[in-house]
Amino acid sequence: MKIKKAIIPIAGKGTRFLPATKQIPKEAIPIINIPMIHYVVNEAVQAGIEQIIFITSYGKESIENYFDRNVELETFLEKNKKFKELELIQNIAKVTEFISVRQKDQLGLGHAVLCAKDIVGDDLFAVLLGDDIVLSDVPVTKQLMNVSEQQNHSSVIGVMEIPKDKTNKYGIVAGNFINNEKTTMKMSLMVEKPSPETAPSNLATPGRYILSSEIFEILKKIPRGAQGEYQLTDAINILAQQKNVYAHKFIGERFDTGSIHGYLDATIDFALRDLELRNVMIDIVKTKFKQKGITI
Repeated sequence: MKIKKAIIPIAGKGTRFLPATKQIPKEAIPIINIPMIHYVVNEAVQAGIEQIIFITSYGKESIENYFDRNVELETFLEKNKKFKELELIQNIAKVTEFISVRQKDQLGLGHAVLCAKDIVGDDLFAVLLGDDIVLSDVPVTKQLMNVSEQQNHSSVIGVMEIPKDKTNKYGIVAGNFINNEKTTMKMSLMVEKPSPETAPSNLATPGRYILSSEIFEILKKIPRGAQGEYQLTDAINILAQQKNVYAHKFIGERFDTGSIHGYLDATIDFALRDLELRNVMIDIVKTKFKQKGITI
């Protein structure tokens, strides 16, 4: 059973990036010259996803346009023999099929996922959060797909180890490992943002899921949770009582670009990875430290 569809919720207001996000979708803010949403979409495409469903809201049209063709720009680049740039923007439009669904009221991640029910149908599907970037040789979504296939096409939650004192920032899972490498567990519980004292583990969910379509019926019935929103965590907990749900420790380096701190971290890190920009970044930082009298 090939997983062909992925939901990427991008309807949030992006308040941590105000005032920029008054007019610019948070997910469209570039890390150097590439919007953060590009990395998330690329992960899905590299995993074999054929249809991406954006859950959007008012003001997100620029993201839809970004993944569409711009014939006028293509003509300009071709005329001026900028073939490298031409290939880059054409590839963006060709990678997969994009569908947008409006989430008219932002009622949480669970509600955002439910908005795609009629498009997803009865298939297994992926969910990728639009402001979480993970760099890895094998796309995280593909890693989770592989585990799902090995476990009879079950739901799989991507998790990562975090410091114990950070558990109150994430959904934390509990369960029993099923392999000697202790990378995959059968999940029994997910707790949303527990204190370090009550957290069942230090395995956190940063925003990658493979889910069965049974989750939709659960999402229809759950009450609103924290902050008056429909929590995907609550639905996954119920699903885990009905079906096998697994948590898998993925391999990759994750960047939370939904926060200013994470965005700065990603910008510097990505510049240092680029052979053309690495020395430029190092020189800029050294010069700024000297100008500001900063020593480390």
